[in-house]
Amino acid sequence: MAQKLTTQSAAERIIVPLDVPTMEDAIALVDTIPNVTFWKVGLELFVSAGPAILEQLKQRQKRIFLDLKFHDIPNTMAGACRAAAGYGVDLITVHAPAGKVALQAAQAAAMEGAAATGCAPPNLIAVTLLTSINPRALAFELKVSLELQDYALQMALLAQDSGLRGIVCSPQEAEALRRVCGDEFLLVCPGVRPAGSAKDDQQRAMTPSQAIAAGASYLVIGRPIAQAENPATAFQQICDEITING
Repeated sequence: MAQKLTTQSAAERIIVPLDVPTMEDAIALVDTIPNVTFWKVGLELFVSAGPAILEQLKQRQKRIFLDLKFHDIPNTMAGACRAAAGYGVDLITVHAPAGKVALQAAQAAAMEGAAATGCAPPNLIAVTLLTSINPRALAFELKVSLELQDYALQMALLAQDSGLRGIVCSPQEAEALRRVCGDEFLLVCPGVRPAGSAKDDQQRAMTPSQAIAAGASYLVIGRPIAQAENPATAFQQICDEITING
């Protein structure tokens, strides 16, 4: 289970994505920034490297966010989460719009998978709305009539009511979601960019210190660190910003 956030340092609250195509690239980045304790493995790397990358991270005593965003019928989501929980990772993502039955099945199966393999149970967290989606896309492309923040809130409440430990949300929704969902609910926030950084494809972004102040539990920060001239220095500067402003 997640540590109490009040005892965590700034470095422990930053998750750095391994958004690289190969195992070799991933290990090179991990070893370049030894102070990073929490890494995200997403679709590209997991499809390329498979579970072997998770073993490499565990050997280095890293925490792991397995970000595969399962979204399917309840039986399929349950099977996927049962298997994923057996890897001994810390966070696993599913999509909230899969619905309550699927979310409940996924949560129960994750607990079963962890128990069967002797692993600590993972925290299952639901993606409310991808941070690449802006209000116009939500309304005109996805045909959702709710305001973006109201939609994110509904998905968060659905996840919480289904027994999940937390959600993935934009930092711009974090303050409102924290008020409604309480202090123990995990808010994992991508779309975090240091001041002066390019937003890239993130439509709903905040700076690291702003996101923490808004109520984020963890920050997912990728390109501003991984693509910096000196990734270790970039990571430390973000940690310092959070600490100073926190």
